[in-house]
Amino acid sequence: QVQLVESGGGLVQAGGSLRLSCAASGRTFSNYRMGWFRQAPGKEREFVAAVSTSGGTTYYSDSVKGRFTISRDNAEKVVYLQMNSLKPEDTAVYYCAAGPVRIPITYDYWGQGTQVTVSS
Repeated sequence: QVQLVESGGGLVQAGGSLRLSCAASGRTFSNYRMGWFRQAPGKEREFVAAVSTSGGTTYYSDSVKGRFTISRDNAEKVVYLQMNSLKPEDTAVYYCAAGPVRIPITYDYWGQGTQVTVSS
């Protein structure tokens, strides 16, 4: 079992930056692939970024590549999403998720979400 709590959302102007954090509880955090997803009003939830168990491999959606950076600290059981050069279309509720290392890729545990609003 993994419990996830996101923080760091808020209101920012276009071009600004935010860093989201996701604190995890549970002894096996380092065994899980971690991901960030987002859901804008009226849209489906979409993948944003993911990081491998060691933190050595990262994945990004095309829409955030080059602007967002995902990282993790296994000792502190935290995963981060550094968001730079934010755009109004980045406005969404951002969710942290944890998934076991297996194929097909699934995310079994989800946080409650944190709102990010980017004003133009």
